[in-house]
Amino acid sequence: MAVERDWNRRLASKAILAGAVLFLAAPFVVVLGASFDPATGYHVAFPPRGFSLASYAAIPWKYARAAGTSVMVGVIVAVVSTAIGLCAALGLVRGRLIGREALASFFRMPVQIPFVVTGAVFLQFYYQLASLTGVNLLNGLTGLIIAHVFVAVPYSVGAVTAVLSRFDPALEEAAESLGATAWATFRSVTLPIIRPGVLAGLFYAFIVSFGDIPVALFLAPGDRATLPVQIFEDMQFDFKPSMLAVSSLIAVLSLAAILAARELAGFDMVARPAHASAASQPSERTARP
Repeated sequence: MAVERDWNRRLASKAILAGAVLFLAAPFVVVLGASFDPATGYHVAFPPRGFSLASYAAIPWKYARAAGTSVMVGVIVAVVSTAIGLCAALGLVRGRLIGREALASFFRMPVQIPFVVTGAVFLQFYYQLASLTGVNLLNGLTGLIIAHVFVAVPYSVGAVTAVLSRFDPALEEAAESLGATAWATFRSVTLPIIRPGVLAGLFYAFIVSFGDIPVALFLAPGDRATLPVQIFEDMQFDFKPSMLAVSSLIAVLSLAAILAARELAGFDMVARPAHASAASQPSERTARP
């Protein structure tokens, strides 16, 4: 009876997992399949009635220009927010700070604010700043980058903190006892171990910036629109099959980037449970000669 109950539990878990994966993947499958439909009608046809790359060949150049803007902004935001997140995580985990929990909640605050509200607040702030100081951050991409850093920092802080909280300080103490300076210890011991968290924060920050619409809709200049904003504005007035092609390319490239980053950077270490890391270490009995 116990074996049968355990088997039913596993079967139910697998069914729930399959249903969740299907629910998440279904929109992407529909968009990807409809992008190969040979018709040029202004509607989504799924399953496709044939196979054609006409929608991919019809992608206008403005999407490539907008994609370049999104990538440039995303890279800058990822680097800046990861640097801030690394310093903040080191202070939260290692520092002897008063009100540490309140400070940690403060770094999580941008995630709890709707992006539409964030975009509107930054827009009004930039207007007031321009009227008081004459510095207009809305002329270029600087204002958008600052706002994206604001919303991306919590992801970097969380990713680095998750790894740093499981870091054994004894490794740093051993390095310092051998004569290593504080900077040499951080560069040779601490940073290599927390590297998965740093790279995960870098990746998350880039994704948040690259895929944002609400904040960029308020702050991106008209001649430097990001790719999501460009697609959103075009869909308000007209629908073309090339939009499906662009969306499919973004989805496929994002999936490839996630898989490559997981293999190259070891992002699975960020969420590795404690028993798994302990099991990967040789036991005391086998370690002794």
